[in-house]
Amino acid sequence: MNLDARIPAGPIAEKWSRSKFEMKLVNPANKRKHTVIVVGSGLAGGAAAATLAELGYNVACFCFQDSPRRAHSIAAQGGINAAKNYQNDGDSIHRLFYDTVKGGDFRAREANVHRLAEVSVDIIDQCTAMGVPFAREYGGTLANRSFGGAQVSRTFYARGQTGQQLLLGVYAGLSRQIAAGKVKMFNRTEMLDLVVEDGRAVGIVVRDLVTGKIESHSAHAVVMATGGYGNVFYLSTNAKGCNVTSTYRAYKRGAGFGNPCFTQIHPTCIPVSGDYQSKLTLMSESLRNDGRVWVPKNKADIGKRPDQIPDEDRDYYLERKYPSFGNLSPRDIASRAAKEQCDDGRGVGPGGRGVYLDFRDAIKRDTEDKVREKYGNLFDMYERITGENPYKVPMRIYPAVHYTMGGLWVDYNLQSTIPGLFVLGEANFSDHGANRLGASALMQGLADGYFIIPYTLGNYLAGVNAAQLADPKGAAFKDAETDVKGQIDKLLAIKGKRSVDSFHRELGTLMWEYCGMARNKEGLTAALSKIPELREKFWKDLTVLGGAETLNQSLEKAGRVADFLEFAELMCRDALVREESCGGHYRTEHQVEGEAKRDDDNFCHAAVWEYKGAGNEPARHIEPLSFENVKLATRSYK
Repeated sequence: MNLDARIPAGPIAEKWSRSKFEMKLVNPANKRKHTVIVVGSGLAGGAAAATLAELGYNVACFCFQDSPRRAHSIAAQGGINAAKNYQNDGDSIHRLFYDTVKGGDFRAREANVHRLAEVSVDIIDQCTAMGVPFAREYGGTLANRSFGGAQVSRTFYARGQTGQQLLLGVYAGLSRQIAAGKVKMFNRTEMLDLVVEDGRAVGIVVRDLVTGKIESHSAHAVVMATGGYGNVFYLSTNAKGCNVTSTYRAYKRGAGFGNPCFTQIHPTCIPVSGDYQSKLTLMSESLRNDGRVWVPKNKADIGKRPDQIPDEDRDYYLERKYPSFGNLSPRDIASRAAKEQCDDGRGVGPGGRGVYLDFRDAIKRDTEDKVREKYGNLFDMYERITGENPYKVPMRIYPAVHYTMGGLWVDYNLQSTIPGLFVLGEANFSDHGANRLGASALMQGLADGYFIIPYTLGNYLAGVNAAQLADPKGAAFKDAETDVKGQIDKLLAIKGKRSVDSFHRELGTLMWEYCGMARNKEGLTAALSKIPELREKFWKDLTVLGGAETLNQSLEKAGRVADFLEFAELMCRDALVREESCGGHYRTEHQVEGEAKRDDDNFCHAAVWEYKGAGNEPARHIEPLSFENVKLATRSYK
């Protein structure tokens, strides 16, 4: 497997501009001859589809939702980072670059992260021009707030609806191109396989989720922007439809999968309330700007109402342990700290799995109206779900699976190990290392879609003969269709007694227990024994009602869970081999006073897995990471 990252030469601040100049171009007349498939219509996919169409390419865009507006990007509520330094508080492109490399625990590629920081300043201008209603100061300038892992205010926001507002901006641009006939939109259509011919990605096989029809689509290149795989844990903050199928099936066609064990646990989630739940609800990290996190100092006080516990009996543990960053400590650190308090028997709420996020002091300082102006929709959502008024009593929060830093391996041009297959946003592994800082998901998605893929895809297409469009009725497509239909027939033929959700929930419990917030050799070894057993039961005792040639959500879920049952094993294998702690990957054997202990001598690299066929162990390759601009150091927020 070739892992040439294709990082441009020269000083890091000049790499992207030099790369753009050196890339090949496609002239406007030739762009009209090329067809590009974009899978996914969230921020990364929608921005890519709209921008590529605006440039003149013919674009086919696919999403399994009924509208691009329902992409999961809307759930990123808190904000988007950009190094504008409007507050004049010391921010810069280099500081955003530094914070992101450090926040990822030195497990990301420097060149990609610096480009992300550079492009961030353009994103805000683009989105503002498109009408995104960012919050503004009294004088009309765009407002900023702080987020975890930074000591400056660089997060632009639209109340607690930033992802939704950004997605509406993307959708406006996408709709314009749909109306112009440059984008053909395929809603409620799921990608089920990637077609590779002569070593290049040339198309996809999809299923119409309404009619059940299986069909192929060809293109000169395929762009995947299909999000992350957090739902392998069953309970997560992700929408129920989020899955690993597209990226995992691309992996089975030869795309390397990078760092699959790197999972982010978000500290600010509404705690689990019962076994009946099918997903969890995220409360934006922006709340930690004004909310103070605490638990009772004394275990005897956990049953008391919070207003009955005086300040001297409250442990504001993030402020105590990490005084420089306090409540804005990075997500992985804040999550582990919350677990530590609850494991110590000082957790609050049902089952002792919760800590307080308290706005009492902010309301006293700024008034309730000011707090409502900033966070009103988030407070309303919390009250609807819990029945508690957070203006009167503290919120209760607990960590939950949120984002995945692993994904398909890509080079500097966002191209996977399969030529012609480009991967954007959360679906790739490139920018966040072992932990994602808050407000950087929206930044990466829009950077990839608006500002990076138009250059890098053009560089690839300049070497592709536009007249040689693969035949969607050719042998490679027919073989892929046969595989897809065979999988569907196999699922429908089992006729067992257990539901898809029962298997998914059992898998999620295994993954949370053994490959969740804390991992160790014993647990990961146990998981690698139990997951194949569960997979065997799945293929013997699953029941899928209905048929293939109709709307069948049970069948949809069955295919996704089948992929999760294989992918979970890859995650655990990756976590077992990485004998260190870094970011969200916390091995209990590798710690110093409860903090993650990296092993830079042996694991300062990206792990990239290669599929070797059913029943065979995958091969592990590495891409060494070098740090020339940010020195490797113990990651400290104290």
